[in-house]
Amino acid sequence: MTADIKEARKRRHERIRKKVAGTTERPRLSVYRSLDHMYAQIIDDYSKQTVVSASSIDKEFKDKKSHKGNIATAKQVGELIAKKALGKGVKKVVFDRGGYLYHGRVKALAEAAREAGLEF
Repeated sequence: MTADIKEARKRRHERIRKKVAGTTERPRLSVYRSLDHMYAQIIDDYSKQTVVSASSIDKEFKDKKSHKGNIATAKQVGELIAKKALGKGVKKVVFDRGGYLYHGRVKALAEAAREAGLEF
């Protein structure tokens, strides 16, 4: 059953990626979640380069002993990715939820990034 769930997410992600692409002016904010961590990258698809990335395994989260696969950590990753993006001059992005439903940790990351200054 787990393989079916993963395959369904991959199919949804492929369907989303047909429509969502990051440009130099408006790169793509890609989200990945595992059971233990949250990952976010801002990607320029034309030059095929990652502009900035943030995750719950970054050095900012090393001192925290709590579980990192929760909504509170997702909010912190969202704030961190927005702060790094604004530092690189990226203000507008396209959101790529990675085939996940827009609720829970994915929604928390997106809302925290919006509150921290990213526009999407």
